[in-house]
Amino acid sequence: MTLFSYHEQAKPTNNDQPNQLSTHNFTFFTLFIYFSIAAMPPKRKKVNRYVSWFIGLTLFLAFAGMGYVVYLWATNQRTSFVHYKEFGIPIPTQYGLHGIDVSRYQQRISWTSVKKMSVRGIQLDFAFIKATEGVTRVDPLFKRNWQGAKKAGVIRGAYHFFIPWKSGRIQAEHFIKNVTLHTGDLPPVLDIEQLGKKGSLHLQKEAKEWLKTIEKHYGTKPIIYTNADFYTRNLGKDFDEYPLWVAHYLQKHQPRIGRNWSFWQHSEKGRVNGILSKVDFNVFSGDTVAFQSLLIP
Repeated sequence: MTLFSYHEQAKPTNNDQPNQLSTHNFTFFTLFIYFSIAAMPPKRKKVNRYVSWFIGLTLFLAFAGMGYVVYLWATNQRTSFVHYKEFGIPIPTQYGLHGIDVSRYQQRISWTSVKKMSVRGIQLDFAFIKATEGVTRVDPLFKRNWQGAKKAGVIRGAYHFFIPWKSGRIQAEHFIKNVTLHTGDLPPVLDIEQLGKKGSLHLQKEAKEWLKTIEKHYGTKPIIYTNADFYTRNLGKDFDEYPLWVAHYLQKHQPRIGRNWSFWQHSEKGRVNGILSKVDFNVFSGDTVAFQSLLIP
């Protein structure tokens, strides 16, 4: 009501008389626009600021990328010059084929240096390389190690770290998704080190699912890795049909286990050219002919 009365009073009484309220409104509006524009930063400055930010970010990313490349180069150079006079551990020389197993914990490896190392006629012929773990994890250095070992002429095998409370079938599918085997590779390996809260029977059930799924896909029997006591307590005769890679560090000449074994991990403290940290050492139980018959045809 008040507003309507105000506008009524603002009407002109003569067609030639200007509308003073409209004039005031126009003046106020003009001043508002003027000061609003004046308060805004110049468009050119705003554009220049964005350009500066973009250039700065680009330079930062470029320098960061160059720094990472230099870091990788320096790491490769450093591992290439890592040399040891000895393997640093007692070597069971009665076995003819020796190897190592590695994962991301060995960091970046110079596989050429690994292959060339020889101590009193003993060289490293094979390497087991960690590929996957559980249902989602992939070792971040698997691809690099997998390709590097092959290129250097080291016979390679891939292993999966088993999580007993996860589905064995899904874990097998995860391994299959990430590991392609070729002629001359070692069979896939199931690394079993944990029992889990559900006990031995559940572990055995899921492990069998993994083994059966893998054997069906690759057409070869997988290898089981575990330590001697764990195998006896938690796996046993139901798994005797599979080749065994057994860890046992307490005897110098052979592992203490009642069944046949194919590979023996006899030390976790070896030293190898091209590798900064300590490495697990292994031997194969048989001769070259038996070893070749185990490989993927």
